[in-house]
Amino acid sequence: MTIRRTLLIAFLLVSVLPSALLTSLAFFTAGNAMREQIGRSLQVQAATVSEAIDKMLFERLQNAVTWRQLEVMQEIQVGDIDKRLAKFLSDVQSGYGDLYRELSCTDPDNRIIASSNPRRIGQTLPRSDAGLQAGQQVLIGNLALSPDAADDVLPIHTAIPWRFKSGQAGELHLLFNWNQIYRILDQAAQGGRVVMLLDQHQRVIAASSTLRQQGFLLRTLPAYWLPDASKGGITVLNGEPYEFSKAIVGFDHASGFQHFPGFGWTTVVIQPSSVALVPVKHMALVFLILLAVTSLFAVALSFRVAHRIARPIAALTAFTRHFMREKSLPPEPAAVGGEVGELTQAFIQTVQELDQSRHDLVRASKLAVLGELSAAMAHEVRTPLGILRSSAQMLAREPQLSPEARELTGFIESETERLNKLVSTLLDSARPRPPALRPCDFHDLIRHCLSLLTGHAEKKHIHLRSRLDASDPMLACDAEQMTQVLLNLVLNAIQILPADGTVEVACHDAQDAVRIEVDDNGPGIPLNERAQVFDTFFSRREGGIGLGLAIVQQIVAAHGGTIVAGESPLGGARFTIHLPRNTSEHP
Repeated sequence: MTIRRTLLIAFLLVSVLPSALLTSLAFFTAGNAMREQIGRSLQVQAATVSEAIDKMLFERLQNAVTWRQLEVMQEIQVGDIDKRLAKFLSDVQSGYGDLYRELSCTDPDNRIIASSNPRRIGQTLPRSDAGLQAGQQVLIGNLALSPDAADDVLPIHTAIPWRFKSGQAGELHLLFNWNQIYRILDQAAQGGRVVMLLDQHQRVIAASSTLRQQGFLLRTLPAYWLPDASKGGITVLNGEPYEFSKAIVGFDHASGFQHFPGFGWTTVVIQPSSVALVPVKHMALVFLILLAVTSLFAVALSFRVAHRIARPIAALTAFTRHFMREKSLPPEPAAVGGEVGELTQAFIQTVQELDQSRHDLVRASKLAVLGELSAAMAHEVRTPLGILRSSAQMLAREPQLSPEARELTGFIESETERLNKLVSTLLDSARPRPPALRPCDFHDLIRHCLSLLTGHAEKKHIHLRSRLDASDPMLACDAEQMTQVLLNLVLNAIQILPADGTVEVACHDAQDAVRIEVDDNGPGIPLNERAQVFDTFFSRREGGIGLGLAIVQQIVAAHGGTIVAGESPLGGARFTIHLPRNTSEHP
């Protein structure tokens, strides 16, 4: 199977199938989240309604507690002969609007002494057990509900204490207008929702207008209808007892208001699923359209992308196979645009870095071996070399020494000096010290190095010359280390050149750097060896140990610069060094 066909099938499977799965998953996830959000909204609304009801009842109880302490209430003991108490109750009722149906005060015989309704004065109220205890001072009577819910009231009564003796003068009776609770529920019943208020026995004691019209007041709901009405939460109903095919319910158990603990009532907010889930149905339609458009687009795009990707991928595969087989970098594939082109370039760069890392690892391994060898040689060789050299010098001072023996002691002294220099070179390459940067005139440094090697060059009839063109030769560098760099490069050229050869050292400006070029007209460096000349132990000169250029590269790198080997205009080799003027930017 061709790569184009494979890519086409893969793209179709990768694009269409995940699109369908992701669309389905997104729909169900979003749908569940929306259902949960709707349920939370219903529960929050139920909690808000519960708090509003508790607050209203708390304020009514506070009214009863406050009014019972008023001095005017003592008029009960004189039968309210001046009608002060009756007038007070009438003013209070009119001041509170329709919050109260009636306010009355009774004597200890439960006979009405004063009332906001004058026709009630003189009547005797029947004694009844309190329905609910609202603290030590206030009692709540049984809720009185009528068929049309027009005159529903909640009786509230509290004892009126004597001001100057123990016992009670009578009772204060408040008939709270239960329609105030209906109004709170009606305000919450918006957007197809209905609201009901349940007592501790799950009996409906208040409901929004729709439920009141259907006769839900005083209906007892089955126990299974709310999972845990004592805590509150969210549930889904199957339509019973409300006439819905399905409904989402949020309910809240009243927790009271301030220090008023409430009556343990539960507020229930119901919304039919057919209304609540309309956004979910709209979302499903949108997701289906999106899936169809995505599938068509994916099919069309798969044909185009498979064709465009197949060709560069095949070229990249051939590039990789060549690298794995030959262990060398082949020519780069033709450049392509887009993400595939970026992928190709990134992969090629990765392979190049891998190849460079392999070379660096080899170089690091050699340096590691060199470091161990240098340390061992410094410890094992330098001490006996010093002893041999000192012994040869002492023998040379003996007057009876023959000319042949004196010549041999000279050989010993010169050879030990050469071995000591070899050990020092190994140590310098293994543990180079960091450069001590100081301002230095590089033109003077080049002249100084050439003057040091003039005698050595004249012995081989080598011509040394310089070309110093830098407009500003001042550079922050370690003069001693850079002298070692120039001496190594020029000395290497002198040693490899035949008689009458030429070595030229040039210094030029190069933007924010200085460029130093060391040219010769010798045999040059083959192209395939130019990257290896700086490797440790690599040498093209007979008798060389391959450490000089490795040390040069280390010193240049420590100065933040670079050195490369190339071809000289003179016909031989050229070594080009770039040293930045601001070395702090190139650690």
